[in-house]
Formats: sequence, C-alpha cells, structure tokens
Amino acid sequence: MALRKASSYSKRHVTPYTRKSAKKSKSYIKAIPPQKVVKLHMGDIHGYENKKLNIVLKLQSAEPVQIRDNAIEAARQYIHKELEENLAGQYYFAVKIYPHNIVRENKMLTGAGADRMQTGMAHSFGVNIGRTAIVKENQDIFIVAVNSEKAMRITRTAFERIKAKLPCSTRILVEKR
Repeated sequence: MALRKASSYSKRHVTPYTRKSAKKSKSYIKAIPPQKVVKLHMGDIHGYENKKLNIVLKLQSAEPVQIRDNAIEAARQYIHKELEENLAGQYYFAVKIYPHNIVRENKMLTGAGADRMQTGMAHSFGVNIGRTAIVKENQDIFIVAVNSEKAMRITRTAFERIKAKLPCSTRILVEKR
C-alpha cells in the first residue's frame, strides 16, 4: 500500500498528540516505525571542525512545516551522490533535522459492506505509518561546507534540484568562515 500524500497531514507546526489513558498499556505508542534517515554527517568531518572548509551553504525552511522522513532521506541521498561524484572528499554534509514526530493513520474501508467492519472516528487514534521532523521557520535543514567557488556552485545546484522533494519553500544561505 502506498503512503498517503503529505498534504493529508497538517503542514503547520503542531504539538504531537499522545494518547493518555488510565490504563498504562493504552497510554503510549506501542511500535515506533523504523528510522529511514540513516546518516546525519557525511564527508570530511575533521575539515569542517578545523575550519579548512571555509564556505558554508545552508538550506533553510522559509515556513513552519512537517517534513517526512522519506522526503528527508530522498533529498539526502541526492545531495550526497552529487557531492561524492563531483567533490569526493572535499566537502562536509550534515542533516540538521531529525524525524521524532510519529505520523498515524486511521485506516478506513470503502466499498460494499465496509460499514460493518470499522468504527469510523469513534476510536480514531490510528496506527503508526511513519515519522516527521517538525521544522520551524528559518531552521536549517541541510548544511554543506566546501572550500572553493566551483564546489559552491555544484552544491547550490544540488540544493536547487531537491527543492521539489521538500514540502515547503526554502532558501539557500551562503556564509564565509
């Protein structure tokens, strides 16, 4: 079964609802979906810490939003592949957000006879289907540190191409250290 589209969930910054119950067994989410974002830091970590990589590009969210873990991972894989092909070992790349919020879905049946098999919205807590990162306005999503103008252009192009994978408007900031 395919994922629901991201617009099914609130784009605004929301506080995750966790069920509270007098029965301990019903007061927490029982199964957490697996983590899809597998790497958070890539490339030359020591070059970034020692400030050898002096140009830092940041991709920031221009609005408060929830970003799904599969969107973060798809963007991460694309950027990492582009940087590794063009700038092998001459960059530092970090994912600055982490998907903590658990997204749930109240599955509904459709078709003939479906009304006898579901409870509607009476017990609509839902089952876990994935994770999202709650991102605030002006929060960094990805950062890349490089040391040349050519590398900066390659990184900027990669950032421009992944904007379609993210459910928010973004901006690219360039800093010199």
